[in-house]
Amino acid sequence: MSIKPLFTAHATATGGRNGHTQASDGSVSADLSVPKEMGGPGKPGTTTPEHLFAAGYAACFGSALDFVAKQHKKDASGATVTCDVTIGTRPAGGFGLAVKMHVNDPNLLTEDLDGFVKEAHEKICPYSHATRGNVPVDFEVVGKRP
Repeated sequence: MSIKPLFTAHATATGGRNGHTQASDGSVSADLSVPKEMGGPGKPGTTTPEHLFAAGYAACFGSALDFVAKQHKKDASGATVTCDVTIGTRPAGGFGLAVKMHVNDPNLLTEDLDGFVKEAHEKICPYSHATRGNVPVDFEVVGKRP
């Protein structure tokens, strides 16, 4: 697949999961450590690649969701998207990720919100495109009841 570039983010990590990562423009700067659950020190004030991925995916998906809603003459700009990224071992060896997205918007009917979530996931969000076929992504959608 080829894309027409619109923006490129640049970031560098030194020291892997026990190091530091920073965007070239200084907008993101984070010390990293392996969480205790994975046998690491879990140092206070540090983060993990999974936290960074979850934050990026949640933000990107929220924008994709609002884009889709606006195409349907609705407003999802107030939706809350929480992204859980889990890392674990794979049966074939190595590690893999799994994602659970929690989407909540009390101003939209659940049925409408669910449709917008599916469309954003299938057609718009680049994180969803990148994970498709590689990372399981499950959704929990909560909107307004009729």
